[in-house]
Amino acid sequence: MAALQERATTAQKAQYEFSDTHIHFTNYIQEGPDIRDLLKMMGTTIKRSTLFGLPLQQHWSYAEMGDFAPTYYMQADAPLYYYSFTDAFIAMAYKSLSPEEQARFDPMITGFNPSDMYGVEHIRRVLKTFPGVFCGIGEFSVYKEFVSSKIAGEKATLGNPALGRILDFAGEVGMVAMIHTDIDKPFPKAGQPAFLARQTRELFERHPKTKIIWAHIGLGRVVKPIENQAELIVRALNEPKLDHVYFDISWDETAKYAVESPESMKRVATAINDHPHRFLFGTDCVAPSKQQQMTDVFHKYDPIWKLLTPEASRMVRLENHDRLFDQAKKDTRAWEKANLH
Repeated sequence: MAALQERATTAQKAQYEFSDTHIHFTNYIQEGPDIRDLLKMMGTTIKRSTLFGLPLQQHWSYAEMGDFAPTYYMQADAPLYYYSFTDAFIAMAYKSLSPEEQARFDPMITGFNPSDMYGVEHIRRVLKTFPGVFCGIGEFSVYKEFVSSKIAGEKATLGNPALGRILDFAGEVGMVAMIHTDIDKPFPKAGQPAFLARQTRELFERHPKTKIIWAHIGLGRVVKPIENQAELIVRALNEPKLDHVYFDISWDETAKYAVESPESMKRVATAINDHPHRFLFGTDCVAPSKQQQMTDVFHKYDPIWKLLTPEASRMVRLENHDRLFDQAKKDTRAWEKANLH
């Protein structure tokens, strides 16, 4: 009883700065913090957090690396492969928490292959095995700089019917879908059309019943904003047929483009102030070991936060996450009740 009262008092005193819509509980070798350590890191600074690992495992090739064990995909030439057990690991970590602690997390399914027509069956099987746990899928990747080319087997593409089946099923259930797909190829030649931007838009238009979060707005370490990207995003925000798409401004690599000049900061802040209900913040930290790793990313956006209206700032930092994931949990639980026996 005393512990419950202490938690309630802490919650009342909390002045949360943000909810983390994009964070990886585990890394590319499926290691990460204990979930209770993550809760401690969140403290009274981070209100809620998504809970997902990485769907890919880095293969340790002794022929290539010898006794050096790679922990990151850029440390080795050996391939990456889909690691489906990540979902069971996430589910068991979540289920080890009390109901009050679980309320701080929003678990997502990631361990499926988006190029596999059976990928949707993996998602269905996870929901059946762990009812009451998950409320979304992702972050999963289609095109990702340096990663896509390393994945063993068939590569995912935006026009693959297997991906369409997955997004349609997410819409049927009411799950949020967070997708990483780059807006352009790395190091494009001058004059090369940004065909991935067109294909991404067409994908979103084909799935109007699915709440889609576009991770990093298609940006990466070397994938820079394409020409007139800000205008393209604003145009998408103004189109009713894309009102199911949300824009994730997670990652310090994304922040560097947003704050690189007074003009860029003004463009970003104007888009958010005009459409505050369509943007979400996340850190994109991978297996964090201390809170500062997450707050450092948050504070990289300080120049943007200062340009937002109080309402827009509150929505991007906190309210949009609550609204989107609360509805996803409600819809997914209803689907499970109606379809799983």
